[in-house]
Amino acid sequence: MPDRLILTLSCCDRPGITARVTGLLFELGGNILEAQQFNDIEDGEFFMRVAFAPGGSGIDGYRAALEGLAGELGMRWTLRAASAACRVLILVSKFDHCLSDLLYRQRIGELPMEVVAIAGNHPRAALSAALPDGVPYHHLPVTPETKPQQEAALRALIAETGAELVVLARYMQVLSNALSADLAGRCINIHHSFLPGFKGAKPYHQAHARGSR
Repeated sequence: MPDRLILTLSCCDRPGITARVTGLLFELGGNILEAQQFNDIEDGEFFMRVAFAPGGSGIDGYRAALEGLAGELGMRWTLRAASAACRVLILVSKFDHCLSDLLYRQRIGELPMEVVAIAGNHPRAALSAALPDGVPYHHLPVTPETKPQQEAALRALIAETGAELVVLARYMQVLSNALSADLAGRCINIHHSFLPGFKGAKPYHQAHARGSR
């Protein structure tokens, strides 16, 4: 039995979500070790991550209980053992410093992830980063006219590799609304700017407005 489980969830914000989730874990014998939550006031979304010791209950028991709560609250959620490496697909464009940083952190054990593939809209020769042995690189060129076909190929690659998380490592392409919806909750952007937290035009203005409230 894993000694630590990680629960992540999101849903429409409403009073009592934290109490319901933590109460369920307590009833099954779980002991919460870490908990973070975020309420997106603009979008009305609630996000939570909880790391907990499962006690005497197995992961299947927690999953069954969470299924019921998820149906009631409309939750999107995942539950996994903390020791299980997440299967990650990394997307990159021509500049590969973010990719290099991710691969370095994985190599030293700071990021417990399994890189199942790397894909980019430029040829492999455009990158200077040394890629790990056994990790394939997929060249998925894109133009405004071929964007639907390129995103279809990307969807197929995600399904083929079983990627649980897609990381945009300075991937300088805007995902379509349809692909963004498909990847909701399993795609992050690590571009070195405010873009991950403030989407759309004028991210610095949005950040200033958020900070002044």
